[in-house]
Amino acid sequence: MSSSELRLTALDALHRSLGATMTDFAGWDMPLRYGSERDEHTAVRTKAGLFDLSHMGEITVTGPQAAGLLNFALVGNIASVGVGRARYTMICQADGGILDDLIVYRLGETEYLVVANASNAQVVLDALTERAAGFDAEVRDDRDAYALIAVQGPESPGILASLTDADLDGLKYYAGLPGTVAGVPALIARTGYTGEDGFELFVAPSDAETVWQALTKAGEGVGLTPCGLSCRDTLRLEAGMPLYGHELSRELTPFDAGLGRVVKFEKDGDFVGREALEAAASRAAENPPRVLVGLVAEGRRVPRAGYAVVAGGEVIGEVTSGAPSPTLGRPIAMAYVDAAHATPGTTGVGVDIRGSHEPYEVVALPFYKRQK
Repeated sequence: MSSSELRLTALDALHRSLGATMTDFAGWDMPLRYGSERDEHTAVRTKAGLFDLSHMGEITVTGPQAAGLLNFALVGNIASVGVGRARYTMICQADGGILDDLIVYRLGETEYLVVANASNAQVVLDALTERAAGFDAEVRDDRDAYALIAVQGPESPGILASLTDADLDGLKYYAGLPGTVAGVPALIARTGYTGEDGFELFVAPSDAETVWQALTKAGEGVGLTPCGLSCRDTLRLEAGMPLYGHELSRELTPFDAGLGRVVKFEKDGDFVGREALEAAASRAAENPPRVLVGLVAEGRRVPRAGYAVVAGGEVIGEVTSGAPSPTLGRPIAMAYVDAAHATPGTTGVGVDIRGSHEPYEVVALPFYKRQK
């Protein structure tokens, strides 16, 4: 895909003026980094970082049977989400394979905002549209209706509080409320993907630059730094958060991914994949699938997705994500490994890095947890 065909966010010119290194991400031209990835990562952990996430896919579901449609189409119990709250969930195929992981916000009695990953937005839109047949509900592609800006890190509540009259103190984790930011209407959410406290601001694309500049100015004194997708990846890896295409895929059910808790069999009515997922759940109970674990390097060599995890000369798993961890100061990875080798503290485990078996320690996820 040539750069002329890439989709541009409303902040494209601003990123270029800041000297961002741009990259093709799921068909969007996105900032990879502005300066040092390590500095951007550290800013989010210690101060605050500012992200353009306008590539995410927003889909609005409205109508008298919106909750019923979402309960049928997704694995979670969406009907039980209160107005103003959000839920992490998944959309699966009939065979139980994961099409995408999602966040669903309940904006009103009969209005929901489904946020999909950029790479899967069209797939999710198509699946929801198809599954809406027979429901009194409308599925609307709102990808062009929103720009999405995130401010993440310990200083983010103070920065945002100076620009909004919304009750941020009363805004719980996994909640969203309408308000104004820098004088423009916004949906203010507190969900995040970095392991830090922070906010996502859904605004009209025409208002995105106003909000970005206001946040930049408000954060000047406390070290707010513009951040690209590269440090977002190391932040979510340290926080043990799955990334579609790495820890999640169509080949895995939520039970294979250790995320069976998001599947709510107790909800009313049938849902797509129920039968396959019930079988997957009982399989997982009898014969535990590979377990997603953390690996911390004893040496300096960095594992990458697809590398084999080995023990006693046998392949016992596969790395799904790996990178140097700025916070730990050592290379880390997430990997699916055989249950026999999944206990934290297990020794004798290595990663095959170009033919050399580098020693790694198995640890519990996440690698990093913020102090509340």
